[in-house]
Amino acid sequence: MHLIFTPMRHDVRLTLSRQGDVLTINGEEFDFTALPEGATLPGDAIRSDWIAGEVSRKEGRLHIPLILPHGANAPGMTRHPAPITLNDDGPVDLPAYDTEEPRP
Repeated sequence: MHLIFTPMRHDVRLTLSRQGDVLTINGEEFDFTALPEGATLPGDAIRSDWIAGEVSRKEGRLHIPLILPHGANAPGMTRHPAPITLNDDGPVDLPAYDTEEPRP
């Protein structure tokens, strides 16, 4: 599973977990098992405020664009996040939502 992020200032934090082709977003499961190789599922067909576009399966890997919420003082790695490739099941480590100290 390959996650591509669009950072966005948001008051709600994001939690993710993967189990095979199922991505759990803030407690809600999205099962992409039925999406065949080479197919694309339009973003508007998925009822989630966190999925930021079409989901596709390329070379056996799901590609999922997600909103990455962050606080007002988020570090650079959160404001300019790198994609994440998931090979294992379980909770997903995300960039820090915010820093402890306000930026000048």
